[in-house]
Amino acid sequence: MFDGTYALLMAEYNQWMNGKLYAGCARLSDEERKRDRGAFFKSIHGTLNHLVWGDRGWLPRFNGKTYATGPVGVDLYDDFGALTAARAEMDEEILTWARGVTPEWLAEPMTWTSRLYGFTQTHPRWVQVMQMFNHQTHHRGQAHAMLTAAGVDIGATDLPMLPLLGASRGEPASSARRGPSREGSGTL
Repeated sequence: MFDGTYALLMAEYNQWMNGKLYAGCARLSDEERKRDRGAFFKSIHGTLNHLVWGDRGWLPRFNGKTYATGPVGVDLYDDFGALTAARAEMDEEILTWARGVTPEWLAEPMTWTSRLYGFTQTHPRWVQVMQMFNHQTHHRGQAHAMLTAAGVDIGATDLPMLPLLGASRGEPASSARRGPSREGSGTL
């Protein structure tokens, strides 16, 4: 049974999903990754850049570090290899931070100012932590939909399929089911 914090579980899921997503993206040409597909950040490449940008904006509020960003919507990396390396580095930063998160820290109040919307709020830290992970899931879902439309299947994306959770059930991490069962009630 997994006994870590929400932040650690989501950091593990983030790294796993980004690995699957980038492996799928690597099967497309650079032109296909950068093709305008009508999404909010236009292309798969633009959406992946925004995810790095977003994590670089949220994580400093929690770990006190500084990461290079630019204006929203501007690609940080034109080269897919450099973007892939930046994603892997950011995922390690998120995991390192999440390993130190405690329930007490999450419950503490945090005042923050939105650079995008220009307001200030105070909430328990867990609200902003959930926002960071929710933002990832939202835009990663957009990238996944664009990949699917391009004919690329990255496999299972549901949280219970996370290899870490398979290992916590006593199963080898490599034996986690690859997709939904066709048996039973049909519910997820």
